Amino acid sequence: MNAEKIWGVAKRRGFIWPAVEIYGGLAGFYDYGHLGAVLKKKWENEWLKYFLNLGDYYLIDPVNILPGSSLKASGHAEHFTDILVECSKCKHSFRADHLIEEKTEESVEGLTAQEVNDRIKNLKICCPDCKGRLGDASAFNMMFPVSVGPKDGDKAFLRPETAQGVYLNFRREFETLRKKLPLGLAVIGKAYRNEISPRQGVYRMRELIQAELQIFFDPERFDNEVNFEAMKDHKLRIMFANDRKKIKEIAGKELVDALPKFYLFHMAKIQDFYINLLNVPLDKFRFYEKTGKEKAFYNKIHFDIELNMESLGGFREVAGIHYRGDYDLSKHQEGSKQSMEVNIDGKKFIPHVLELSFGVDRNFWAMLDLFFAEEEKRVVLKLPHRLAPKTLAVFPLINKDGLPEKSREIYNKLKENFDVFYDDSGSIGRRYARMDEIGTPYCITIDYQTMEDNTVTIRDRDTTKQMRVKVEEIENRINGFMAEGENS
Repeated sequence: MNAEKIWGVAKRRGFIWPAVEIYGGLAGFYDYGHLGAVLKKKWENEWLKYFLNLGDYYLIDPVNILPGSSLKASGHAEHFTDILVECSKCKHSFRADHLIEEKTEESVEGLTAQEVNDRIKNLKICCPDCKGRLGDASAFNMMFPVSVGPKDGDKAFLRPETAQGVYLNFRREFETLRKKLPLGLAVIGKAYRNEISPRQGVYRMRELIQAELQIFFDPERFDNEVNFEAMKDHKLRIMFANDRKKIKEIAGKELVDALPKFYLFHMAKIQDFYINLLNVPLDKFRFYEKTGKEKAFYNKIHFDIELNMESLGGFREVAGIHYRGDYDLSKHQEGSKQSMEVNIDGKKFIPHVLELSFGVDRNFWAMLDLFFAEEEKRVVLKLPHRLAPKTLAVFPLINKDGLPEKSREIYNKLKENFDVFYDDSGSIGRRYARMDEIGTPYCITIDYQTMEDNTVTIRDRDTTKQMRVKVEEIENRINGFMAEGENS
């Protein structure tokens, strides 16, 4: 399987495609079609329902434009950079670490500009487009500047991450929510990064969607405020920094000397979200530890969540769990001159932050990749039932003899409680094939027998098996099938 085949289905059926296509496209930007928008929204809803239920956690919606002063305090003005190299011949720009990684197949995050220059020289890397000589490396800030107001004022930028909106709202939310910790604030929204050379489709975009949960807590208490006992025996699939050749499966209780219980608890919950809710095969999932220059300088502990996607060549990052300490609130206290301290039972301190950060677009693509299957006579997208853009499809066998009218009657009833698609075009085989490609779990066919005994045929997407069911039993049967499918 390759990316081209998935992209073919994605564009042909209405999932996703390059933005502004009629003008030649705009690199790093993508539009979600009518099916993709629904799949994305269902993924977001499952994420919200799962992670907000882990504690006293709440959804907020901060602004997309931030003043330069706040981003200077957060460190983005100085540190939100990638290393750029430009071809001296064709003048095309490239992200330097990607060129080195493609040559060595090793991660080289955190290199300085001089270290990049040395590696490019030693590895004899040239321009991938014209084979020209690459110039000296330099730091490139990826934030998008914007103009606010008719006159020059405080320099502003499109937010480079959703997390900063949470930190800027912490004081207000803490006061509003009765001054209690731990407190979780979640955001699902757009972030903007002026990537040097965005490639690999939705994996690296300039306008992206993040789902993030920032948990504020007292580091001396948080271990006792999560239910670690319920998760201590869960085996976590981890690739540690000291052994990059093997994934180990280790129970959380065996790692308490190396990692805090609150961190292990949330690792177990993240793995549960992917394996038991999204139905990701266990061997396609892992935590990937980052240390030293690989991780953000403010992170005390940093594990990426990676999924093995064939279309992207192997395990790729789709999320991260980061223990950020008190860095963020301390920096905004310093920059704003507003206190970020809290007083809990007479103890004054700046809360620490545990960040659960998910790339929605990357996870969207992962669903297409992991559940795309080419079988002998069909292409099928075996999405988890709860994520399928259309749960049911209703077909009249032919367009005469009262079958369309009966089909419309059944369709109108079912769409009150399900996402239903109506199709009366082409042969039944072609209609089944279209629904298989977009991941519809069940197809309902109305035929001549329906007119005689009020039964219909229900076809299962994954097995292609069919059964006769009374019209009045369709809803209960589908709910039963859905429950069985999600628990299997």
